Amino acid sequence: MGGNFDDYLKEEGMLAEVEASATKRVIAYQIREMMKKKKMNKSRLAFQMGTSRSALERLLEPENVSVTLLTLEKAALVLGKKLKIQLA
Repeated sequence: MGGNFDDYLKEEGMLAEVEASATKRVIAYQIREMMKKKKMNKSRLAFQMGTSRSALERLLEPENVSVTLLTLEKAALVLGKKLKIQLA
């Protein structure tokens, strides 16, 4: 068999999608955890971000990988965090 799972996904043209999905799941989880710590509900976070509740729902939906950097930045700022993106 040889190779690894990443090689397989790359050969199948699926690596980017799988990595994006995994990253989004982590981001959604982290945002939910920060909301819990700050005792902040979705309506309040959306209001403070200056966005709609439906846009926030998309951000918190683990399977939805379509999220903008601006939305992530707004959420981070409201939650008292700084967005840091690193290419490794």
